[in-house]
Amino acid sequence: MKTRKEIINDYKQTKSKIGVFQIRNKSNNKVFVESSLDLVAIWNRLRFQLNMGSHPNTELQKDWKALGEENFAYEILSEIQQDDAIQMDYRKEIKKLEAMFIDELQPFGEKGYHVKKG
Repeated sequence: MKTRKEIINDYKQTKSKIGVFQIRNKSNNKVFVESSLDLVAIWNRLRFQLNMGSHPNTELQKDWKALGEENFAYEILSEIQQDDAIQMDYRKEIKKLEAMFIDELQPFGEKGYHVKKG
């Protein structure tokens, strides 16, 4: 049996999944695209916010409240593999990747929950 110290050390060595995801409305296929340094934790946080009625995206929040959680899908679009040998600013990299997906998917108006800037 592992000691408490070994368990803590194992946990610290565990890498979280980093990448870009979307929340897709199954009824109309509108999407909300974002990135995170922890794809598991972000889904838990977003679901909590949406279920509590406190998500900052008002359109997504309105549809979630009207349709319910079962009408939405959480989908990972791309994941960045972490490499201990390379020093990388993962936050900056996932933001670039997120921007690429937003540019490609154009999740504005009828296609998504984003507001076009400009």
